[in-house]
Amino acid sequence: MSTQIRIRKALISVFSKEGLGPIVKRLDELGVEILSTGGTRTFIENLGINVQKVEDLTDYPSILGGRVKTLHPKVFGGILARREDKGDVLQLDEFEIPTIDLVIVDLYPFEDTVASGAPEADIIEKIDIGGISLIRAAAKNFKDVIIVPSMHKYGYLMNLLNAGDNSSLEQRRELSQAAFKVTKDYDTAIHRYFAGEAGFSHGEVESKALRYGENPHQKGWFHGKLSELFDQLHGKELSYNN
Repeated sequence: MSTQIRIRKALISVFSKEGLGPIVKRLDELGVEILSTGGTRTFIENLGINVQKVEDLTDYPSILGGRVKTLHPKVFGGILARREDKGDVLQLDEFEIPTIDLVIVDLYPFEDTVASGAPEADIIEKIDIGGISLIRAAAKNFKDVIIVPSMHKYGYLMNLLNAGDNSSLEQRRELSQAAFKVTKDYDTAIHRYFAGEAGFSHGEVESKALRYGENPHQKGWFHGKLSELFDQLHGKELSYNN
């Protein structure tokens, strides 16, 4: 099995459009077909770049006030299909499902909405369903699909695209790992809200593994930039108790 894949079709569904323009333009330069929905599609069209509506692929409009846009077999089949599985390939052909090689997502800002003091009805609507599902599907099929799970990974993707339209298995696996961290942190924030817990979700905050946790057999982490707070003059790496 070749570990290199070419990007031929990309699905883009993001909340924040910040930093997206250069990526979309580069994809267009590489001849990549772009598939998108709603505000993201409008943003891409306003850049003068061709983009296919997800509704044209699925034959369904966005429904339930935008709660259901990408949740469809023709979208998730194109992401989850194993390219070297003959059964999967036959079903793609049978149901006229195009493969999707790149998925770019930036989730609804759940934590920011909570922090703003918005009413619960608004907070509930900022629980992303389609986006989180797209991330999980693409991350699961990292052998065949590139997943960009948040705007924090746009720089990584841009570096990849500047080198061409190929990606390595190692790059896709690295992005898959980052994707599952995004989904973990997102769901943790939602759980904290419903549990009435105060606290923080470390999300994209820099983290450093400590020598050990509260006890030698446990793990410990420092969330934040430890090097900006302390200078280690001598001795072993810090443990949790230190």
